[in-house]
Amino acid sequence: MRIKHPIATQKEPTIALINIVFLMLVFFMIAGTLVVPLDSDLKLIETSGLEGREPPDTLVVHADGHLSLRGAAVEDATAFLATLSQEDLEIVRIVPDRALPAKQLVALGNALRHGGAGRVMLVSEKVLQ
Repeated sequence: MRIKHPIATQKEPTIALINIVFLMLVFFMIAGTLVVPLDSDLKLIETSGLEGREPPDTLVVHADGHLSLRGAAVEDATAFLATLSQEDLEIVRIVPDRALPAKQLVALGNALRHGGAGRVMLVSEKVLQ
């Protein structure tokens, strides 16, 4: 009986390839920018002292799901749509609370669309960092 000797295979230089790819990654991270930086002499305004207010004719949805318009309670989406003119029904804006469950927000959006709203837009906070 003959014993077969394993055939020596040449190892692939995978470590060298990984090092090259890593060096290319580091180079492109340093050389390229993902976002155009702001001018260095630009000073952004601070809004920490401002009082946040919803835009007029905007439905506010609180964390517990109750609705309000200009500080007054609104019964439901149909009652809100009744306060709008035909022109205002083209784009309906709502301001949801951050803690409002997404399921309730989607249900409200669907109710507004079925009630006659052309488009439903969410008003949110944009933070520049």
